[in-house]
Amino acid sequence: QVQLLESGGGLVQAGGSQRLSCAASGRTSSWYVMGWFRQAPGKERELVARISWNGANTYYADSVKGRFTISRDNAKNMVYLQMNSLKPEDTAVYYCAARVPGTDGYAYWGQGTQVTVSS
Repeated sequence: QVQLLESGGGLVQAGGSQRLSCAASGRTSSWYVMGWFRQAPGKERELVARISWNGANTYYADSVKGRFTISRDNAKNMVYLQMNSLKPEDTAVYYCAARVPGTDGYAYWGQGTQVTVSS
């Protein structure tokens, strides 16, 4: 089992920045693909960003491209999401998740951290 714990959420003004952290523990593996998802009230959960095991490949949703940056530190079992130029529509619960390469779904999820962007 892998445990994921997000931190860094909170209230921020539009245009501001925030950095989310995800700490992995348990049967961690540097091979896992790591992703950040978010879910706003009344909306489906969406993939925001994804990073390969070595950081060489990343993916961003169009809505955050150019504003968010995902990174990882495998030595520390940490994944980060740097969020800049935040907009009210970025308000959501943000989740960290891990996927075993070659599988379809994300097997491990954190409990989420609330990010609220005020206008």
